[in-house]
Amino acid sequence: MPIKSLQIPTPDGRADGFAAFPDGGGRHPGVLLYPDAFGVRPVLREMAQELAGHGYYVLVPNLYYRTGPAPVVDLPEHIGEESRPALFGQLMPLIEEHTTDRVLRDADAYLRFLTAQPEVTAGPVATIGYCLGAVLAMRTATAHPGQVAAVAGFHPAALVTDAPDSPHRLVPELTAQVHIGLAEGDMTPEAIDEFNRALDTAGVAYTTEVYPGAIHGFTMSDTAAFDPSALQRHWDRLLPLLDRALTKS
Repeated sequence: MPIKSLQIPTPDGRADGFAAFPDGGGRHPGVLLYPDAFGVRPVLREMAQELAGHGYYVLVPNLYYRTGPAPVVDLPEHIGEESRPALFGQLMPLIEEHTTDRVLRDADAYLRFLTAQPEVTAGPVATIGYCLGAVLAMRTATAHPGQVAAVAGFHPAALVTDAPDSPHRLVPELTAQVHIGLAEGDMTPEAIDEFNRALDTAGVAYTTEVYPGAIHGFTMSDTAAFDPSALQRHWDRLLPLLDRALTKS
């Protein structure tokens, strides 16, 4: 699948990123894919190309573009447990700077850019994300209920917190179909119940599922958390969701 490097205009500058899309021309449903906390790197290109092979135009932005082009920190080819503390020491200040206001400004810009591409069909789009990106995908979907028809998050960062801007507080605004794929320990049973109640209030079709035996980060093949069976379960949940929401709407 072709990959195109891109510069996405935002209110705060230009976000570097890339798009993956099918060979052969034509127009395809749009998907905004938010990376995990480690950011844009080869494994994200592989995942975007896999999605593109199923008929989608997939936009992947560099979340940390305000700091510089991706990768903003030096990442090893394989992110083992021994390298995580040093990496998060560098990444946490960037994550903390990624306030809700910034997330929503960026989301507006990313969706505007995505839907303007000549390879993207008119109509609804999907947002998906991993770890930190799952939170961003949910915030984007709740802020754009008329535009986002599907949202999926895998091994998410905190979706239920005590903060006034906790992601779950705006979930009742959703109109999108939802899948949340959790590692064991990602959310407490109480937090899952609270999140599900918010989804019930929204009245949307959803599944929240704990993937047996999986640990946080299970989709990422360049990390020690990688779990091939959980990655396949992720595809088994994600692809039908996108098909229902984007190609049969």
